[in-house]
Amino acid sequence: MAQAYWGKGLYSKVINEFLVYSRLSGDQKASDFASALEEGYRSGGWKGALRKALEIRLAQRRSGYSSPYEIATLCANLGDKEEAFKWLDAAYQEHDLGLLSLNTDFLLDSLRADPRMSKLVRKVGLPQ
Repeated sequence: MAQAYWGKGLYSKVINEFLVYSRLSGDQKASDFASALEEGYRSGGWKGALRKALEIRLAQRRSGYSSPYEIATLCANLGDKEEAFKWLDAAYQEHDLGLLSLNTDFLLDSLRADPRMSKLVRKVGLPQ
């Protein structure tokens, strides 16, 4: 549901869905992510939520695993194409399953016109 709300721009509902998921799953990483979204949203709107969420995912990556694909989507939504492609390259190197959504993930729409995207799609082996 969070993805659907995100696509519609219903950001407070996105955060609520992440909070519910984190409570139900008992996953500490998910809880930290949801809390960061909520805190960032309160202080800086949706961009603030994305910045806080990115901070958490980067910290989680330093101390364990966090999907480079997910980090790339956060960077793309913050408008940082260079960082997004850096993390997409890491996702490719790590065989991140998120790359299977490369052609259809609306969170990467801001990168579609960049030639690096079509090059990555070819490398991954997805239809063009």
